[in-house]
Order: sequence, then structure tokens, then C-alpha cells
Amino acid sequence: MTKIIPLLMKRNKVLPVGISLLSCLLTMSLSSIWQIAQANKPQNAPAGLTNLLSQIDNAANQRNVNGVMQFYSSTFTHGDGLNRKGMEQALTGLWKRYPQLRYTTRLESWKSEGNTIIAETVTSISGVPAPNSNNLTLQSTIKSRQRVTGSKIVRQDILSERTQLTTGSKAPQVDIRLPQQVKVGEKYSFDAIVQEPLGQDILLGKAIEEPIQANKFLTPTTVNLEFLNAGGLFKIGRAPAKPGTQWISAVIRRGDDMTIITQRLQIVKK
Repeated sequence: MTKIIPLLMKRNKVLPVGISLLSCLLTMSLSSIWQIAQANKPQNAPAGLTNLLSQIDNAANQRNVNGVMQFYSSTFTHGDGLNRKGMEQALTGLWKRYPQLRYTTRLESWKSEGNTIIAETVTSISGVPAPNSNNLTLQSTIKSRQRVTGSKIVRQDILSERTQLTTGSKAPQVDIRLPQQVKVGEKYSFDAIVQEPLGQDILLGKAIEEPIQANKFLTPTTVNLEFLNAGGLFKIGRAPAKPGTQWISAVIRRGDDMTIITQRLQIVKK
């Protein structure tokens, strides 16, 4: 599952914000199942599946790109528009910036559909940036669905995603309120509420809406932070006229500390 680009820490300046390379990147949940399974409960999964998930987590934790990519089909497709090569490039770039990422995968459900296995998984990712870098500490939770034929993943879709990036010893604690799904053209509320008392501190921030497209994963987003009059961001958005997915992000800075939270919003037909 998020474009993670270094931030330039300058008050009231335009900064490149890295928001969401994780969306397709590491649902390392990658349920590569070579057996036909009849049960759909995780506790009934065969030992081969649970062992495989552990092996994939281990490869990701060791930043072994080849070890992970061996489970992707050469014709792999992704709901966000990535192919196998794009996925490999994204992983390589992410691990260069974050050499200490840790992955933990949980199988939620699985079922057979002909000679294909469909598995839904949740992957938790955490990590700190490389030394002497301007990257942020990250925490991400990604739920995905994988279609597996033979021992290869042929299709992957992100069902939900939440990524938090922080910098500074007192990064703002932010509560995000956003629906997971809205209809085309529908209005929706997006609130990012700072939990701690502000005292005399001044908040800067911005809400960002971005369509999820393959060409945006490694492209920085330019954000001009604004002064906030209240304890957070309170916005009304409108969904696009066509179905798709968006990253909705809140960037909030207090002093030299900052928090960026990104969630995925699904736009569906009426």
C-alpha cells in the first residue's frame, strides 16, 4: 500500500508532501495460495498458507525485493493502475527511504473460485526514516483483496487504507473523521481534529484531495499551509462525477512538529 517524499520544514512555505505510496505498495498480505481451499475462515486456513504469509512478511522485513516479487504474476494488475514493474520500483524506492519498515499480515478471509483463490488480508506497516533524512515516521494499515492463480498473485485491490506520517517529538495527535465510501457527486464532511489543548500554539494546515493514479505514486504534491483558526481542519468536499478512488489527507503542523494522515475514499455509482 503511499507516496512518501521528504518534507521541507519551513513555516508558511510551499512543501512537497509525500502522501500515500503505501496504497498499493505493501499489502504484503499477499496471499499466494497454491491449494484450493474450501473454508473461508482464517482459523481453518491450511498450514501451507499461514507459512507462506510468514515467509512473505519475512522477505518484506528484510527488504528483499526479489523475494517478494517472485509471488507476483508477470501479468499482474492492480486496482490503482500499477503493473509488476511499477510495484517493484515503488517498493525499491520506499525501502530506500525507510530501511527499517516492519510488516505484520493478518488473514481475514479466503475462498476458492474455480482455480483461483481470493484472499482478504490486513497489513500493518511501521517504520522510521533513514538517518539524516527529512522523511517522517510512518504507521499504516491497509486492507486488500488478492486474486491468486497457482502460486502467483494476478490481481490486487486496496479495500481501505490509513497512513500516518509524523515528525517531531510532539507531533499533533489528530482524529480523522471521513466516510470510507460516497456516491458520485455527493457532498461529504472531512474533519481532522487536534486532540491536545492548543494553549498559545498556532496551527498551520491544509486538506488535500488527490485522485489515485499510477503516475502519482512517485510524484510529490505541493501544499501551501494556511493558518487554522480552530483546533483542526473542518472541510466539506464533493465527490467527483465518475467512480474511482481518492486519497484524502490532512496536513497539520504546530511549531516544528507535524502530522500527515491520509485515508482512502471510494467513489461509487449511485
